[in-house]
Amino acid sequence: MKLPQTTLVFFIGKKDEKKQIVQDYQYLNEWTVKNNYPLPLISDIIENIGIKKVFMRMDLQWGYDNVWIKEGDEWKVAFTTPEGSFKPTVIFFGLTNSPIMFQTMINKILQDLINMEKMASFIDNVTIGTEREEEHDKLVEEMV
Repeated sequence: MKLPQTTLVFFIGKKDEKKQIVQDYQYLNEWTVKNNYPLPLISDIIENIGIKKVFMRMDLQWGYDNVWIKEGDEWKVAFTTPEGSFKPTVIFFGLTNSPIMFQTMINKILQDLINMEKMASFIDNVTIGTEREEEHDKLVEEMV
C-alpha cells in the first residue's frame, strides 16, 4: 500500500470572517482499517436515561482535540501548505475512526456513571439524567 506523501488542505471562510482549515482525508480513509466499536443505539439511551426527571446535556465540541494520535503515526495525517509541512498530533473529525475513538474514550472515562444509568454519551454529546434535583446536583459536583 502506497499512501500519498501529504493530504490536501485548504481554508474556507466562516460567518465571522475567520478562516477554518479543512483537510481532505478521502484517500487515507479508503485505506484505513475500520474500527468496529459500536456506537450506542439511540433507543438504548432513551430507554436508560429518558425516564429520568432532571437532565443536563453537555456538548464536548472540542473533545476531538484531546485524543492524541499514536506516537509514530502522525505521518499518516501530515499535510502541506505554502508555509510548510505539518504533522498533527490530535485526531480530526474527518478521519474514519475519529468518532469511534472519541466514543471509546468517553465511555471509558464515564464507565461507572453509564453503567449506573445516570449518564449516556453519543460521540460528543453527554447527558446526565437523575430522578431528583438533589441527586443531580451532587452528581454534577462530583464530576467537577
